[in-house]
Amino acid sequence: MPELPEVEVLARHLRPLIRNKIIRGINVRREKSLRPTSAKEFQKQLLGAKFKDLSRRGKYLLFELQPKLSGKKFYVLGHLGMTGRMYVASKNEKLPKHAAVVFDLGERNFIYEDYRYFGRMSLDVSPIERLGPEPLGKEFTPDFLAAALKRSRQPIKIKLLDQTVAAGVGNIYASEMLFRAKISPKLAANKLNATQIKKLWRAIPETLRRAIHFGSTVPLKFASGKSDGLFYFGHSNDGENFYHERLLVYDLPGKPCFNCGTKIRRITQAARGTFFCPRCQKA
Repeated sequence: MPELPEVEVLARHLRPLIRNKIIRGINVRREKSLRPTSAKEFQKQLLGAKFKDLSRRGKYLLFELQPKLSGKKFYVLGHLGMTGRMYVASKNEKLPKHAAVVFDLGERNFIYEDYRYFGRMSLDVSPIERLGPEPLGKEFTPDFLAAALKRSRQPIKIKLLDQTVAAGVGNIYASEMLFRAKISPKLAANKLNATQIKKLWRAIPETLRRAIHFGSTVPLKFASGKSDGLFYFGHSNDGENFYHERLLVYDLPGKPCFNCGTKIRRITQAARGTFFCPRCQKA
């Protein structure tokens, strides 16, 4: 599932393509993808509205729209789920089989495609109200992180996936952050000492910014059945431009540790794979 860096890169990519574009038509091909908003309500609210901006909150895309008639701006929440894609394509291009929602922007279409339909676009923005601070923002402080961890006996890797701790952190980057901070993923969250918390606090934004930097170098090609350049998995022959090749431990079991040469290990935590160096990240 795309995490904070991938969603941030996508938001930066889409923003100039849809900004100030008027929605001239809406083709809802999969109403389930709008839940809990109905197709009728969605079309009524958005038809004729103008995309004013696009931002990210955690793993969510937040579309800001101005109504057709003068009125208060409103928001649409976008979430990619596991297989969602959002992109702008020429009207000459055939719509993909799993296009869930298609926005007519005039000369081009803005398409939300999702073949497993776990993602959504909705007028319900309540999910972001439950999120913790942005790990790249000023509100994410060492004191906040310490307070969030001291109440939990969960392994620190699992606790990092709690979106009230650092909004947008997911399975891939949690392993990377802990490796950078030299903290065992099996250590209970409330057992981290002050030094470890400070190291983790530094590693979290450092890891995310690095991922955003490399993800931003990847050309996104979604339409016409071409390779879509899913930068969070590194699907490309030109591997040096993709972040996947720069991951230090994730999905590298048996490979030598970047720091010490010890083989990277994989364990399962909460039904998800965790990757770490048993020497650099001693419990």
